[in-house]
Order: sequence, then C-alpha cells, then structure tokens
Amino acid sequence: MRAFYCEMELSKQYSVAYKGLKNSSFDFNFEVDDALFAAYECRDIRGGKCSVKATMLKSDQQLDFDFYITGNVICECDRCLEDCTIPIEYEGHLVVRISDEQGEYDGEVMWVSPVENEIDLTQYIYESIVLSLPYQRVHPEGECNPDMLAHFTVAEESEIEAIEARAQESDPHSIDEGDFNKLAALKAQMEQDKE
Repeated sequence: MRAFYCEMELSKQYSVAYKGLKNSSFDFNFEVDDALFAAYECRDIRGGKCSVKATMLKSDQQLDFDFYITGNVICECDRCLEDCTIPIEYEGHLVVRISDEQGEYDGEVMWVSPVENEIDLTQYIYESIVLSLPYQRVHPEGECNPDMLAHFTVAEESEIEAIEARAQESDPHSIDEGDFNKLAALKAQMEQDKE
C-alpha cells in the first residue's frame, strides 16, 4: 500500500495538467530527490538532487517538451566502491501525441488519450537521469578511499597487453569463448607473474 502511495505522490509531483491551456509555450520546473530513485529501486543511483526545466509547446494534437536537467547523484565509485558524487547534465526532447490510437512509449514519443487531463513525466525524467550517467563513475583523481585502493594492483596498459598476449598463446581458444574466460586467463597469468 505504501509503495502505491509513493508512486501516486511521484506521479502528481512530475505531472503537467495541459487540458484547458491555450496553444502556446509553457515552462515547468521540477525538483528531483532521493524518492524518485527509491521508487524505481535504482541500483546505479543511491540518491541525489536534480533540477528539471521543461518547456512545453502545446498544440491541438501533441505536446512538445524540451528538457534540461542538472544536478548531482550519488553512485558507487567504480574504483574504490565508496559513494561518489556524479554531476548530471541532460538535454532532451519528448513528443507526447494526443490520440485515440495508442503507440508504445519509446523514450522519445509518448501517447495519451484525448480524455486525459495531464501527462505524467516521472518515467521520462528518471530514464533521462539514468541515461546521462557516465560509463565510468569514479571520484576525481586523489579522492578515492586510500584503504580500498591499497587492496588493488594497478597494471599499466603494456602489462595488460603482454599478459593477454601470453594467455592467447598458451590457450588461443579461451580468449574467444567470452569475457569470463578472458578474465580467468588474465587472473591466472597475473598470479603466475607474481610468483
């Protein structure tokens, strides 16, 4: 029951009531906090605060939204596994078609029935923030937890290439069978090199 209540509250928080508005341009501002990420049970984002500016151009048959999202989210650092702050900046466009015919939402086009009074932008805002995350999420240089980093061995690119080449020579089929085999061969080679 509580989860349903939270979803309803989020839906209200990130909805735009467009019925009765004249065909024109309108600006909307939303504030995103930890509740959005908790509602989607997001594993990549532990929390955060973002500001969303949405400009809507209303016409009879559709709503065109331009989004600009800025802020910060908390993620696990890929290097030291501690929380780190990742800046978010996103610009996107969403078309909302007002039609009795319903299509699939694909991240760029959403469909609503003419009997609807408002459009819920919760999912689009959440997805936009997640998609704007960088591939590698790490602290700025020198800010990682030194105790955690002490447990890792940093290998130079040339060392990795040499180990991969030796692993390929010793068992050429293991590299082609997938990432797990590559990692196992690399680990075995690194352990052998330590001895």
